[in-house]
Amino acid sequence: QVQPVESGGGLVQAGGSLRLSCAASGRTLRNYAVGWFRQTPGKERQLVAGISGTYRYYTDSVKGRFTISRDNGENTVYLQMNSLKPEDTAVYYCAVGGFAYSNPSQAGLYHTWGQGTQVTVSS
Repeated sequence: QVQPVESGGGLVQAGGSLRLSCAASGRTLRNYAVGWFRQTPGKERQLVAGISGTYRYYTDSVKGRFTISRDNGENTVYLQMNSLKPEDTAVYYCAVGGFAYSNPSQAGLYHTWGQGTQVTVSS
């Protein structure tokens, strides 16, 4: 069973950048789709970006600002977040599911979650 672990959250001013990391123990991440979700109090968890094989998915609000990538040698998936806005403030979760070439835009695909990392963007 693969278990993702997030890191890299923190406090940043609007316009700044952060890079989140999702490392895995147990199995190699390249055999799965990997997604980044975010959640704010009282709202449902939202799929922000996903990666699977050659597929990349981004929700509209982060297109052009966030980049998801994979380092197979490190068994890690990254989410590079640039031009951050206060509305990006949330707990960000890494999740794993499906197979190596599953469609990463399907939120229901993901079944194994990390513990989350807080991202706070100040105005």
